[in-house]
Amino acid sequence: MSSHYEERMEADLDEIRRKLKTVCSLVEDQVHDAITALITVDRNLAARVVLGDRQVNRRIHQIDRLCHAFIVRHAPSAGHLRFASGVLRLDVALERVGDYADSIGREVARLSGPPPAAVGRDIELIGQQARVTLAQAIEAFHDGDVEAARRAYGMADKTDFTLETVMAELLRAAEEEKASLRDIFGLLRIINLIKRVAEQAENISEQTAFVQSGKEAPPRVHRILFVDADNAVGSQMAEAYARKAFPESGRYDSAGWAPKERLDPRLVELMDDRGVDVTLAAPSRLESLTDRPQHYHVVVVLGEGERARLGHVPYRTTVVEWDMQEHEDFESLYKEIVVRVQDLMKTLAGPDAR
Repeated sequence: MSSHYEERMEADLDEIRRKLKTVCSLVEDQVHDAITALITVDRNLAARVVLGDRQVNRRIHQIDRLCHAFIVRHAPSAGHLRFASGVLRLDVALERVGDYADSIGREVARLSGPPPAAVGRDIELIGQQARVTLAQAIEAFHDGDVEAARRAYGMADKTDFTLETVMAELLRAAEEEKASLRDIFGLLRIINLIKRVAEQAENISEQTAFVQSGKEAPPRVHRILFVDADNAVGSQMAEAYARKAFPESGRYDSAGWAPKERLDPRLVELMDDRGVDVTLAAPSRLESLTDRPQHYHVVVVLGEGERARLGHVPYRTTVVEWDMQEHEDFESLYKEIVVRVQDLMKTLAGPDAR
C-alpha cells in the first residue's frame, strides 16, 4: 500500500504531466496555424497566433513554478528529479517554438499577398516536415520512448534540400519582380523560423533521453572540410592534424579545386616525423557541396578571397577563410595550421575538445 507521501508525489507529477500535455498541444496548434496563415495569407488567423502566444507563455511559466515547487517539496532523486529537470528544459524549447510561431504570424500580417506558387508549395512542405518532427519529439517525451526520440533527432537535416530549393525560388521571384523586396525578406525570415522549429524538436528529443537514462546527449561531432588550391600541402596538413588531435570532436576531409596528382613528398616526411601517416592520402577534387547526403558544418578555405570557388554553399554550412601567411618552409606552415585548427576546434567543441 502506497504511503501518503508517495500519493502526494504522484498527484503533483500527474498535475505537471497534465498541464505539460496541454501546453504541448497548444504549441503544436500555434505552429500549424502560423503556417496555415502564411499559405492562405489569413491575417485574422495570424493575429490569433500572435495573441495565443501570451497563453502559451503563461501556461509554461505555471509549469515552471510547479516543477520548482515539486523539487522543494519532495526533494526528489533519480528519475523524479530528472523528470522535473527535463520538463524545465522542455519548457525552454516550447517557449522558443511558441515565439517562432508568434514571429511567423507577425510576418504574415505584413505580407502584401500570398507567396509565389512554387515557393508556397515548398514552404508548406518544410512546414509539414517541421510539424511532424515536433509532434514526434513531443510524443516521445510524453511516452518516455527513447527510440522514438532518436528517430526524431536529425530530422531537421532532411529539410535542407527543400530549403535550398525555396531560397532559389525566392531569388528567382525577386529577379522577376513577382514579389516585393519586403515580401522576399519576410518569407526568408519565415523559412528560417520554420527551420528552427525542427531544430528545437531535436532539443526535445535530447531531453527524452536525459529523463529516461540520466545521460546527456553526446557532444556534436562536427563535419569539417579543409580546402585550398591543390590539396597537396596545407589542406592535407590541416586534415591530418585534426584527425590526430581531435578524433572524437570531428570528421574531417580535404579537397582542392585544382588538385595535384600526389602529395608533396616533403609533407609526407614532415607528417611522418610527427607520427601521422599520410602515405595513403591523395589529393581530391572539390565536388559540389550540395550533392552530399550530409552537409559540412564548417568549410575552411585556406586563403583569403577564395570563397567564391566553393560554388553554392548549403544553408547550414559555415565558411571560414584563413588568411594564411607566406611561409619559407613546411615547418612554419605546420605550426600556423596547428594553432588555427586548435582555435577552430576549441570554438566548436569547447576547451575540452578531443
